[in-house]
Amino acid sequence: MTMMILTLALSFSGLAQIPDPSAAIGAAKRAKAQTEAAQQKNAEALDQTKTPPAGAPAAPAAPAPQAGQAPPAAQGAGYSYDPAGRRDPFVSLTGRGADLPNSGVARPSGLGGLLVNDITVKGVLKSPKGGFIALVQAPDNRTYIIHAGEKVFDGAVKTITQDAVVFSQDVNDPLSLVKQREVRKAIRPEAR
Repeated sequence: MTMMILTLALSFSGLAQIPDPSAAIGAAKRAKAQTEAAQQKNAEALDQTKTPPAGAPAAPAAPAPQAGQAPPAAQGAGYSYDPAGRRDPFVSLTGRGADLPNSGVARPSGLGGLLVNDITVKGVLKSPKGGFIALVQAPDNRTYIIHAGEKVFDGAVKTITQDAVVFSQDVNDPLSLVKQREVRKAIRPEAR
């Protein structure tokens, strides 16, 4: 008898520990039904070619163009990017502003066609008139003599000191508020 009571007690205690799965199953079924309904609603909203169901009101038709008027643009015909003052997302950020030569303008030959970034200062000489003149080298290893005020392709020579040349470079960056900047190019150490 004690054995039977013990067996009965163990079986009741085991039943008490097992939760009723019907509540969890019901919640899962409701969640699945809500998810499927939301997916169906999204699919209908995204499907532009689908015709409206039989009891739904029809969408109003677009008015026909009158004589002398252009037809309205078709929806979904394409996408056009309007930068509206923002930078072009397809232009590299590594080379901007004055680093980019003006591609639409042909550069003249000689000193007038040199970019400030391409010029290397090789030496500075005292002029007989009391100022300084500089010897600069182009990327093609040609040497030029420059004076204060001379023009280069993207700027001008502002001043020449005994150890450097100061250029006023035009900034060609639409994002920059500054339109000109000073670039100081010292005499190269190997030229001293």
